[in-house]
Amino acid sequence: MVRHTTRRSVLKGSGAAAAVGTTLLAGCVTEEDNGTGDPDEQTIRIGAFQPTSGDLEYYGQSALQGFYCGLAYKYDDVEPVDTLSAGEYTVDPADGPTFEIILEDTAFDPDTARRVAEDLVVDEDVDILFGGTSSDSARRVIDTIVPETDIPYLCGPAADGDITVSDEYCHERVFRASEHTSMDARSGARYVAEEMDISTVQLFGSDNAFGRGGVENYTAVLEQSDDIEILEPRFTEVGYSEFEGMMDEAVDAGADAVGGVYTFQTLPQFIGTAMAYDVQIFGGFAELVTTQVLGGAVVEALGEDFTAEDIEESGLGPFTTRYHWNQYDNPVNDAYIDMNVETYEQVPDLLSAGTFTIASALVQALEEAEDASSDAIVDALTGMTVTDTPKGENGYQFREENNQAASEMTVAYPVPTSEEFEETWDAPIMPGEPIETVAADEAMVPADEMGCDLS
Repeated sequence: MVRHTTRRSVLKGSGAAAAVGTTLLAGCVTEEDNGTGDPDEQTIRIGAFQPTSGDLEYYGQSALQGFYCGLAYKYDDVEPVDTLSAGEYTVDPADGPTFEIILEDTAFDPDTARRVAEDLVVDEDVDILFGGTSSDSARRVIDTIVPETDIPYLCGPAADGDITVSDEYCHERVFRASEHTSMDARSGARYVAEEMDISTVQLFGSDNAFGRGGVENYTAVLEQSDDIEILEPRFTEVGYSEFEGMMDEAVDAGADAVGGVYTFQTLPQFIGTAMAYDVQIFGGFAELVTTQVLGGAVVEALGEDFTAEDIEESGLGPFTTRYHWNQYDNPVNDAYIDMNVETYEQVPDLLSAGTFTIASALVQALEEAEDASSDAIVDALTGMTVTDTPKGENGYQFREENNQAASEMTVAYPVPTSEEFEETWDAPIMPGEPIETVAADEAMVPADEMGCDLS
């Protein structure tokens, strides 16, 4: 069972403490009140760590957009923070606590993420940790920081399923609303197995926590079908681009469908190559920056005037989506779209619904808790059904056994970007109308298949 400490003993005796040398001896961790009392009278300090520079800065920016809009949605008299770079920001509603957000840049590097998370706890005396876009970064923080402090960690949008499925990483003070690779795979693989005429599947993935976790979950669902053969998965380094040889081998082995678990750095090269072969391509919808490049591959393969029918006939899709702005029709999502467009000049993207929801859940916890202490916030979040979410009222529910929020997923084909969204979704393709909505329970790893059990 997880060991509890207070922030007065944060990181003492751990490897992380050794890494900062004399910092802990400087008296940065004080015995000041840890946020107790009426939540509306408190200042809640949020230590945020996301990539805000480098090749993958957009991932962090999208996550921040969701979080800032989630806070703003819960209060009528505040606007979302409109700056997505590192710094200190204040959200001060009239009817609620003051939120001080200290945002540090991780540059998508796990070592940097661990270091800045430690700095936020030790030097900035934060009450909440929020962040972890890289799954390896989130794992590092859970390994080294979380067990040594009483601070709740709102994890996201890191998408490795094991963060809340494996007993190695799940933790009673770690909560994730963001959808993950297991949900991608279990939603998409079920559709592939039940609705598509395929017999042999080749899975590809990046050689890291994100890729291996996704491939493992696709396999777990696909192997339940007696009619589908699964070839030995292939893993590549991030940024790999020479897929022709592996695709030749897959087709020679009988593959008539391929799936790839990759991020922006690799997915466009993978799909661009796969489109030259007579195979069905499945996986998860990507965020804007990947879709821009992927859309370029579609234009190159199908021509400038391609249609939705051209895409479907090419074998591209269908794909699952954790969230995109046009997959849900409800008042919260409508307001969220307007807020995001007005503030950031684009529609909400893939990673943002989960971080919107975790911010909404934090406010709900503060409203429901008797005080603003760490324990009270954790108690309120545990098992919570989140009222205000982009997937609708009560659209996310934290499972008590692992603190992962369950939510529904959709399956859709890519379509040409409609004229309505040309200015706010700058890519040649976008998700089409959902052809299937996967219920939250069906998208989740069953409890008896998880290593984690916090209940």
